[in-house]
Amino acid sequence: MNALVSFLSTLCLLGTQNRLWKLGAVLVFLGVITGCASVSVDTVDSRDYVKQRRGDVLTTGELSQYTGVVLQILGLDEKSCQRQASQCADMLSTAMGLTTEQRLSTMAELWLHQALWYGKPRQKALLAELDAYLMSARYAYAYLFYSGVAPYERLFADRQTQVRDYYNFAVQQAATLLFAQEQRRWLSESTTVLHTDKWQLRSLLQHQRFREQGLPEQLLPANNWSFRGLRNQYRRDGLGAELVAIGKSSQRWQSEQGFSELPVPVVTALLSFGGETLEEVLRTNQATLHVLDPLQQRDVKIAGNPVPLAANFTAGYGLWLARSDFSRQAFWNLMGTRDALAEPHLFLMQPYDPDRKIIVMLHGIASSPEAWVNTANEVLGDDTLRENYQVWQLYYPTNLPLIINVQSIRQSIHQALQHFDPAGSAAASQDMVLIGHSMGGLLSRLLVSNSGEQVLQRILAQRHMSVERKAVFFERFHQDLTFNALPGVTRAIFVAAPHRGTSVADNRLARWLAGLITLPVAVLERFAQAAELLADPDDAESTKVVRFTSIENLSDKDGFIIAAADLPISPAVRYHSIIGVEQPALPITEQSDGVVPYLSAHLEGAESEMIIRSGHSVQETSAAILEIRRILHQHLVELPN
Repeated sequence: MNALVSFLSTLCLLGTQNRLWKLGAVLVFLGVITGCASVSVDTVDSRDYVKQRRGDVLTTGELSQYTGVVLQILGLDEKSCQRQASQCADMLSTAMGLTTEQRLSTMAELWLHQALWYGKPRQKALLAELDAYLMSARYAYAYLFYSGVAPYERLFADRQTQVRDYYNFAVQQAATLLFAQEQRRWLSESTTVLHTDKWQLRSLLQHQRFREQGLPEQLLPANNWSFRGLRNQYRRDGLGAELVAIGKSSQRWQSEQGFSELPVPVVTALLSFGGETLEEVLRTNQATLHVLDPLQQRDVKIAGNPVPLAANFTAGYGLWLARSDFSRQAFWNLMGTRDALAEPHLFLMQPYDPDRKIIVMLHGIASSPEAWVNTANEVLGDDTLRENYQVWQLYYPTNLPLIINVQSIRQSIHQALQHFDPAGSAAASQDMVLIGHSMGGLLSRLLVSNSGEQVLQRILAQRHMSVERKAVFFERFHQDLTFNALPGVTRAIFVAAPHRGTSVADNRLARWLAGLITLPVAVLERFAQAAELLADPDDAESTKVVRFTSIENLSDKDGFIIAAADLPISPAVRYHSIIGVEQPALPITEQSDGVVPYLSAHLEGAESEMIIRSGHSVQETSAAILEIRRILHQHLVELPN
């Protein structure tokens, strides 16, 4: 108080001309001796408020508001901690006045910040980066499961979401570092334990694919890609890193078995740390990298808590299609070039599951599994369909005649089922669904039809032949032209299918293209025999009754198409039609999708028929995909108990 009196007396001596200066000096002096801070208020935009609360090292590159508060409590400088995050994290481990949750979540973010700094190109500190990610994952893991608060008690806490993201990102980065091609030597085939200065890290392959085949070549982040041509990317929120595995056979899908699994499956990786208590988890130097199949597993149990497993259901499928080169192959496959398919090949979109119903998708002429890109993805994205079905996509040689493809496709599916379920007792072998577009739809109908001798007799009835020649033809081609419905199929969906052929196959361009198609020598010889037997000796043009190529085969004048048009579909099969029409205002008898007339795509006895305003690629429309999903749901509901 004496100091204040003395100071004021001095000011009075300065005179009245300096009153303003004296007033300012008084205010400064009062502020110094009282230690008071002034508080002001500003308005904050609601969007800025959310950014402040949600922003963190992953979203903004800066430490979060939560970590900033903790550092202020301890008197630590935030910028210094950004430069020396590991040292600040060490100080936090012994600091007083913090809750366990504050301590663990802050250390998880600081170590993540440190790992990101090590990961900059100029640092080249690979082991230090890996160690920092493992430290971040461990503190996040401890926060989530060993902080004394169960995850469900923090269900609406922003901080828990942030820390889960720290864990998932740290696991993603650690896994991709370990499986980078130049670093994969750390996890050799003989020993799956990596030793660093601080850690013993073991890999545990719980994904069926890699239990059988060993370690993948690479693990790549699933969230690093966007895909043109895919309408949606489907994923599931949860714990773990969403990854795509690059297997040993990713570029070698042809196999003697005639089927293969998707060469780039999705996986989810988790890191677990040894110990049953918080102290043990924070003290251990042992960690396990779990490689899981999110298509087979919905959740995991950690410290007694059921936790949903994160998953990306689209990335593997999208990456496979993007790398497949199907768009180029499909044309040359039709042309029958040297590299064209010789036999059908089945792609299993996930490891075979004996308890899930099988959907077989058949593409059309000059096409490939890419025809089903969004249909298959929407099935994978539907929780109910994904958990009850497995998708098999059939890739077949579209240059071959229909009857050869029917027989070889039937054999291909039969062989795959025999491989996985020799006894035929698994649920997967029953109540299968066929979905076919265009020529694939026509083949699907033939696959569920019983021909008896109807096709054979109708072809013979079309020709003027001697009894002897008919007998020879009957004997030689009886096996080729008779077939039964594929066992186990109880539902089929025909999309823009030319059941009675199309006149487009006879136009000038189609005939010219058919003339360029190459067929295997064995097929040519076989059909030449048929043409010779069916020929009319008095008509030199009659040998043309046998149409060799798939394009010619689709003509509405083709003998096989005419003979097979009215084959009875197995009574065990419920079937549906999806038909595109370009000009719905026309009379129904004149409507067409530009390639297939309505009257050719229509089938009597169909359980449902949907007409969609569309061109021939109607299977790509949202309406068709929704209808396919509806039918697949209906199929599940109507399955026998």
